[in-house]
Amino acid sequence: MLILGIDDAGRGPVIGPLVLAGCLLDEKAERALKRLGVKDSKQLTKKRREFLTEKIKEKAETFEIVLAYPYEIDGKSMNGINLNILEAIKAAEIINKINKGFKKIKVIVDCPSPNIKKWTDILKTKIDNLSNLEIVCEHKADVNYVAVSAASILAKEIREREMSLLKEKYPDIGSGYCSDSVTWKFLEKYSKKYKKNGLFRQTWSTWKNAYGKLEQKKLSEFQK
Repeated sequence: MLILGIDDAGRGPVIGPLVLAGCLLDEKAERALKRLGVKDSKQLTKKRREFLTEKIKEKAETFEIVLAYPYEIDGKSMNGINLNILEAIKAAEIINKINKGFKKIKVIVDCPSPNIKKWTDILKTKIDNLSNLEIVCEHKADVNYVAVSAASILAKEIREREMSLLKEKYPDIGSGYCSDSVTWKFLEKYSKKYKKNGLFRQTWSTWKNAYGKLEQKKLSEFQK
């Protein structure tokens, strides 16, 4: 049986895209990647991730990457589609792209929702053909399954690449995560100026707070 692992990177940041990756492996490739030290991307150095990314691409039957940029995340959110549902849509997109002509695939997804059953049910409604698929959604799947670990590495590498491109234009954005003091300083200074540049997830409270402070500052200066 073939194993399709799916994982995300960039779920929480206020800047940059959410990335989902799917990696389809046979049992031989799984064993080979395990020997090479493929594991959850968070447990690897950047140099090791880069090395393993090439090995994963070599040994995988196929792989797919899908992205959701801030404008899509915000647009879906304003239409009542939260990040969990958006991830189900994107995961299904990967499954539908890969599920072409393969006899039997076990799909393992690192579940982003605390309610695994509900999220799995939503995911299944987005998949075109379930007849040859076994769907498994679990927490910590990126730690427990090589195929999902491989997907986490691919997703992380693409997320890093996307952020590197943004940093060429905006050197002071930091990692894009709300907990990053560099990112927070960038928000405090530029959340208004770059509002229309597609950088920020403007439905995030982090951006709203930074933008609100700038608006209040502008108003207080106007009233002086």
